[in-house]
Amino acid sequence: MKNIFITGIGSGLGEALTKEYLDRGDNVYAVGRTFPKSFDRYTNFFFFPYDLNQTFMLKSDLQPFIEHRSFDIAILNAGILGEIDTLEKTNLLHMKDAMEVNVWANKEIIDALSSYSFVKQIVGISSGAAINGSKGWGTYSISKSALNMLLKVYSKELPEIHFTALAPGVIKTPMTEYVMQKVDDSLFPSVKALKENHIQTPKEAAKNLIFIMPKLLEYESGSFLDVRSM
Repeated sequence: MKNIFITGIGSGLGEALTKEYLDRGDNVYAVGRTFPKSFDRYTNFFFFPYDLNQTFMLKSDLQPFIEHRSFDIAILNAGILGEIDTLEKTNLLHMKDAMEVNVWANKEIIDALSSYSFVKQIVGISSGAAINGSKGWGTYSISKSALNMLLKVYSKELPEIHFTALAPGVIKTPMTEYVMQKVDDSLFPSVKALKENHIQTPKEAAKNLIFIMPKLLEYESGSFLDVRSM
C-alpha cells in the first residue's frame, strides 16, 4: 500500500489517477476546490479543500493535512490553460492567474511537503507546450516552462527528493475539449496538430502514468520527460 499526494482531481487526468490508485488499495491524499462525490465510498481517500489560486496561506494551511505523513509520490497535477491568443492580446492578469496555479502553488506545496512531511518522489505534470513555443499558447507555455525550471532547481536544493517534470501526452480533458472546439485552428496551427494527434482517455493515460512513475527514478532528478519519447 502506497501513500499518494495529488492535486487537481476534479476531472480529467487527476480524477482518473486518483481512481486508479484508490482501486489498487493505495491511500490518496488529495487537494482540490470541491469534494468529488465519486470518491465518497472510498475509505482510503482523504481530501483537503483548497483553491490553489490562493497561494499566500497555502503552505501553512496545508500543514495539518500532511504533517508527519510519509508519501511515496506527490503528483502536482492541478493546472489551468489560460487564454489561447497572441501574447499581445493576452491580458496580463490572466497570465498571472495561470502562473499562480501552475507555478507558485506548486512552489508552496513543495515547501510544505519538504518541511512537514516525508516524500520520496515529486512529479509535476508538465506539457510539450513548455518547450514548443507555439503561437497562441504563450500563457500555458510560459507557465509550464517555469514549472520545469522550478522542479529542476528544487532537484539541486532538495537532493533527498527525486523530481520530474512529466509531459503526459494529449489527453481528453475539459481543457483539450475547449481548445479543439472553441479555438480557430486556421489562426493557431498547433490546434490542428493537436486534433490530429492520438488523444488518450483519462483512464488510459492514468494507467500508463502509474506504470511509468517508478521508471522516472532511473532518470536524473530535475529532468523534463515526455511519455511519447520514453
